Amino acid sequence: MLESVGSLAGGPWIYAMVAVSVLLDVFVPVLPSGVLVITAATAAAAGTGAAAGSVPHDVPDTVILIICAAVASVAGDLAAYRLAWRGGARLDRAIARSRRLTSAQERLGEALARGGGALVVLARFAPAGRSVVSFCAGAAHRRARDFLPWSALAGLSWAGYSVALGYYGARWLGATWLATGVSVAALCAAGSGAAYLMRRRPVEPVEG
Repeated sequence: MLESVGSLAGGPWIYAMVAVSVLLDVFVPVLPSGVLVITAATAAAAGTGAAAGSVPHDVPDTVILIICAAVASVAGDLAAYRLAWRGGARLDRAIARSRRLTSAQERLGEALARGGGALVVLARFAPAGRSVVSFCAGAAHRRARDFLPWSALAGLSWAGYSVALGYYGARWLGATWLATGVSVAALCAAGSGAAYLMRRRPVEPVEG
């Protein structure tokens, strides 16, 4: 089983796969980027001897894996942000037709106007939340310096959490598909919790 995990996530090419998957899932949220990051981290734990046995393959470095996933996350956010910024009236009309997108745009605007971006960080964990926030920030022409620092924090938090799940899951349960499954379930649970908090979070008025 260890060899199976290692063969899937071994070798330097895993960094490119992680980067492409994380970058593109802002446009295609169904891409399993989180699963890929967790699988690579599981292989890293096996290869460093954290789990029983050994894997006869090159294994990812966890620090590089975190950096790669975080940078790709920010790059994807920025691409979606710039695309929405240039979307013009057509994108504005599309957002106006969706109650969910309109609400998200208003909530994001309030959060950024207050100088806070906890909503951006929460959205990174929620299913499709990253996509909604990035597109809404661009469509509303929010300043990049208000949005991107929070995007960076969100990407780093998500990447660190995902890698930690895979790595420590392998340490506690062994580098098996059971450990990967439990880690993915924990990532999904965090996403569900983030989505709940986003729905419950009140929009506070801007003081001026």
